[in-house]
This record gives sequence, C-alpha cells and structure tokens, in this order.
Amino acid sequence: MDATPTEFLTTQRCEAYTEEDHEVWGILYARRMTRLREDGSRVFLRGAEKIGLAQDRVPDLNEVNKRLAGLTGWQAIPVTGFMPAREFFGCLAQRRFPTTIILRSKAQLDYLEEPDIFHDVFGHVPMHADPVFADFLQRFGEVGASAESDENVTRIARLFWFTVEFGLVKEDGQTKVYGSGLVSSHGDAAHALGPTCDRRRFSLDVVWDQYFEIDRFQDVLFVVDDLQDLFLAVDEAKARITG
Repeated sequence: MDATPTEFLTTQRCEAYTEEDHEVWGILYARRMTRLREDGSRVFLRGAEKIGLAQDRVPDLNEVNKRLAGLTGWQAIPVTGFMPAREFFGCLAQRRFPTTIILRSKAQLDYLEEPDIFHDVFGHVPMHADPVFADFLQRFGEVGASAESDENVTRIARLFWFTVEFGLVKEDGQTKVYGSGLVSSHGDAAHALGPTCDRRRFSLDVVWDQYFEIDRFQDVLFVVDDLQDLFLAVDEAKARITG
C-alpha cells in the first residue's frame, strides 16, 4: 500500500536542471565533503559512495533508488515540499523517504528555510544505505505514525530532530556528525562541533522535552555512543506513547 497522499507527489525531470543547478550542487558537495571526510560519520561516508553521489551533477533519484534497492530497500520519492508529520512518518514506515527535488540558488548557498534536494539527498539518503540506520528509520516511521495525540506527535518530532536531523555519534573516541541538518550545512556542523554548543550524552528523558527552533543554531545537541542505541530510543518512545 502506498502511504503517500497523491497531492504531495511529483516527478523529477533531470533534464530540467540548469547548468547553474549542477554548479550549485557541485559547490555545496565539494565544500561539505572537504569537512565531512574529517568530521562526518563513516556510516554517512560509506553511504554516499554506495548510492553514487557525485560532485558533477544533481543526482537522479531513479539511479539512487536502484542502488538503495539492493542495499536496504529504501526509496527516495519526489515530493513537492513539506508533508504533515503523520503522513511523513507513514512514508518512513514503508521505507519511502519524501524528497524535495528543487535546488537552492547561488544566493542561498548558506541557508535555506525549506529543505531542498541537497539537504534531502546529500544530507539524508546516504544514511539509508546502512542496514542498521535503515531499520531504525523504518521503525521510527511506524512509531511516529502511531502517535495519536498532538503532544506525542510533538515529542516524536523532537526525537526526530535530535537524531535524524541533528544527531551526533561517537566513533573511535571522536564526535562525528550523522544528522542531515549537520551533514548538509557547513555552519550548523561547525557550530555543533565547536566550543559554544552544549553536547550531551543522548537521553530520551531529556530529548523528549527538549525545545528546539528550526531557524537558528542549536544550543543543545545529543551524542549517541553507537547508532544501535537509536533502536533502544525508538522502542522506549513507542512504549511511552502506547503505554
């Protein structure tokens, strides 16, 4: 069953991307990869290679999905923009990641209010090539879609924000970025690993009630010891919203 409401679906026409689009993608790709080879999670770096991301062109979702199919069964599905939380989580539960297909302009290289294909594909999709993260994200979608009260939807959104979007992980004794908001943003990643960000060991008790704002650097972020810990967090979240 396709959980994606048809009003959100669209079609990616790769021939419609302009030379400037490919140039913008290349600038963003080169700038972020330079840092991520040092600061990015090895899970992200392996995933970016496995799904065939390249500097010279905006990715074709059909090609990305062909690679993901044999790895984890996830798909990047082109959508027109933001989706309501329950519909979004419903897509995740079916291993379908809603993906915006527009790309920011040169004038917006450093900040964009809404997600674009660089944030969605470069930032998110490489993690979907990892079996552990792929299984976690599907389970997250199932739990999120089952949240009935507005309060629980808000709490699930917080958990998503501080893991999938702005998560940090310990690797070989160092703190690395894996959340898409950090992977795709030079400024956010630099702040997250810098001296003014309060980096705390992940605790669902704290994350559950941690307020955030989407249009500023995050004052507090959370570090997991291993991505396997995300399973424990989402299972505990399920127990809380269904218990």
